Amino acid sequence: MRQSKRLRALAVIPFVALGLLAQAPDGTAAPAATGKVAEHQSRWDYPKDAAPGPGQEIHTVEKGDTLWDLGAKYLGNPFAWPQIWELNKWVKDPHWIFPGDPILVEPSRATVTQPKGQDQQPLSPRDVADLQPDVRRPRKPVLEEYSYTFQDFIEMPYLVPGSGEAYLKQIGAFKVVGREDATRDMLGDGDYLYIGGGSDQGVKPGDRLVVTKIYARKFFHPEDKRHQKVLGDILEQYGIIRVTHVYPSQSVAIIEKSLDGITIDGYAAPYIEPAAMVNNLRTDIASPVQLKEPAAKIIFIRMNKDVAAGGDLVIIDKGAQDGFQVGQVLLTARPVPLDPSAHASKAMTNYYLGQLIVIKSGERAATCRILRSTEEVMVGDILTH
Repeated sequence: MRQSKRLRALAVIPFVALGLLAQAPDGTAAPAATGKVAEHQSRWDYPKDAAPGPGQEIHTVEKGDTLWDLGAKYLGNPFAWPQIWELNKWVKDPHWIFPGDPILVEPSRATVTQPKGQDQQPLSPRDVADLQPDVRRPRKPVLEEYSYTFQDFIEMPYLVPGSGEAYLKQIGAFKVVGREDATRDMLGDGDYLYIGGGSDQGVKPGDRLVVTKIYARKFFHPEDKRHQKVLGDILEQYGIIRVTHVYPSQSVAIIEKSLDGITIDGYAAPYIEPAAMVNNLRTDIASPVQLKEPAAKIIFIRMNKDVAAGGDLVIIDKGAQDGFQVGQVLLTARPVPLDPSAHASKAMTNYYLGQLIVIKSGERAATCRILRSTEEVMVGDILTH
């Protein structure tokens, strides 16, 4: 799993945040209260008064702080850093926060909580050696792996019935119509592009959109060799943008995150923040795999690859209508003859290949992420509940 880019704060001259940070008895910085924000060097027009609401706190940025780190500290999940950015719209670019900036956080939205009073600073080896086991309650398992994260969301392919253009129009997507740097065909993080929707269409500064392209038109099932029935178009998400300037019929947006180069032949579709899913692998993985109807088949591998492995995204030919729902962990198997040398024999078995999780489910098709695989996964492999 690729690690998200850490958004480091710049080192600037020392600062004093009057009224924001108090000293706890142990000398550490206590949560800030409402008060004046000390003047300091910052790129942003930061609020001059700190006014947290119910359940909120003010964190004064220190050298080395990042939104990624603050997500882990206050929300229990570094991938939740966009929630903090949403509360601080005066931060125009999440790559830059500055020592002295007052960052509003809301610990009540934490996905993983830390026991009250527990020191959040890293313990030294000596401190660790002196720790005693807590026998008052059973220990909770450490969550070491996510089965679906923000990065998977950015590069997710999915199948829509009918025309991709019609689907994108239906959900209110806007065409990407231009870019600030006309000399470049491929754009990346920090670049600006133009979209064909503005205030007349309800676009507002700060809106976040997901850049989506039509990867394949008139897609047929791999087993439909005669191309008798079109399944639909395959769309693929490949970047997140945020609107910075709005005009009546067009807007300017900055690319917040992209894993592949963004071109101006895509669309800016409505953004719904994804929820990270914790890995919950199955244990019933013995061969032969017992297939449960209706079974599904892999029909597409992201980027149209021939084979896939752990972390890859695939599309299957069953969806919500067939009982395949988001969050379900599926087993994948491959049918093989019991006796390969007996050409006339039709006796088959299904040996275990791996596990996948459903991350997006349409009526007739779903997108899955491969969690584990014993060997290459291919188009045509079977999936079962």
